[in-house]
Amino acid sequence: MPNRFEGKQALVLGVANRRSIAWAIAERLAAEGAQLAFTYQGERIEKNVRDLAATVDTKLVTPCDVRSDDDLDRVFTEAAEAFGGGLDVLVHSVAFAAAEDLEGRFTDTPRDRFWMAVDISAYSLVACARRAEPLMEAVRAVPHYNVMGVAKATLDASMRYLAWDLGQKEIRINAISAGPVRTLAARSIAGFTTMEEMFEQRAPLHRAIDATDCGAAAAYLLSDDARNVSGTTLYVDAGYHAMGM
Repeated sequence: MPNRFEGKQALVLGVANRRSIAWAIAERLAAEGAQLAFTYQGERIEKNVRDLAATVDTKLVTPCDVRSDDDLDRVFTEAAEAFGGGLDVLVHSVAFAAAEDLEGRFTDTPRDRFWMAVDISAYSLVACARRAEPLMEAVRAVPHYNVMGVAKATLDASMRYLAWDLGQKEIRINAISAGPVRTLAARSIAGFTTMEEMFEQRAPLHRAIDATDCGAAAAYLLSDDARNVSGTTLYVDAGYHAMGM
């Protein structure tokens, strides 16, 4: 395996357990030589993240609530200290919506939970990118959906605007749109197993997606092989996005 990330330093947000897409990306980065820093959300998953981080070259494991500006300021200060003042890669793999808002009617989503989903799932990328900017010479990014569909659309648009704002500094922003992957978050989606089966039937390649597929795609986007790729959403979904169904 090529060492495309030898000497690179990456901050990874969004690992919950070994099935997380963020962990698959982190594993791939580490396998190709990167040093890593991880954040975790809450004591419940702290041990999982620390245990995983111990298996790769990790300089920092620290808590982070992406809704808190104070937390984000602290995390990026700690990352800068751990990495000697710089940062090469930011991986943002954070999303959340209340389980009750993934069922029923989108119209019934209350204001506070709508903005919570957008804040955590979309605005947090903007907040992280702003803090990463001065540390980086180059950054690479990084039915029953309801409010998360709106949050994802916001995230996609934010990614494109960030690509324009930061491109003049040779900072690239990209996104991965994955097919159904069995992550911790996926368990909160009603009918996920049925969704997987339908996906495999209708995707042109007729096969399931797992987190390692996302890790491989992210390794490409984060490497110099993709030096002229920015503002792009890379679909890792066996071609499903191209189907009119």
